[in-house]
Amino acid sequence: MLRLAWNAGRFVWPKVRDLPRQAAGALQSPDTAQPFLQSPLAKTLIIVSAIALFVWWALPQLLWVRSPSIDAWAVRKVGGPIKRHDLVMFELKHPLAGPAPVNVTKYALCLPGDYLASYTMHSERYAKRLDAAYFCNGSLIGVSKPYGRSGQRLDYFGWKNGPVPAGQAYIGSSYKDGFDSRYFGLVPISALTRMERVL
Repeated sequence: MLRLAWNAGRFVWPKVRDLPRQAAGALQSPDTAQPFLQSPLAKTLIIVSAIALFVWWALPQLLWVRSPSIDAWAVRKVGGPIKRHDLVMFELKHPLAGPAPVNVTKYALCLPGDYLASYTMHSERYAKRLDAAYFCNGSLIGVSKPYGRSGQRLDYFGWKNGPVPAGQAYIGSSYKDGFDSRYFGLVPISALTRMERVL
């Protein structure tokens, strides 16, 4: 058995030992007079370096989103004035969000001057609780739920129908289990950062 392993090792070792030299030879130009920057090795190094530099710059610019509330996996800050249906990010401080503030990405669905209306109705699943439906300029933008997925009680945002005040915005999504302005109310526009979908 030892003899068999010894013979196999004598056969394999020279091939393994020569791999780095063969790889270097494959990348080198057969033309020794060719300048280094025109050689395959130099071109490979330039391309790999450019990709590495781009990734090093781009990754910190992206924010990865783990929420089913929005149709994006990665977003980036773009700034500028916020328009209806823009993606926005803000810091949420709410007992149901946890003890520490969290960054949340949603859509700006109703903005200053838009007519925001809410109508309450008896919950389909819980007879003693009310749900609220919210409309912006006549279009449905959200319906509250009396309880969250983990069973926590959710109180809907009480709103008297009328225009959204200056400097405020209704933030949400079409996701039925989303936690947004249906529950915590309007958000100051000054606290919002406009975002753009990347992936």
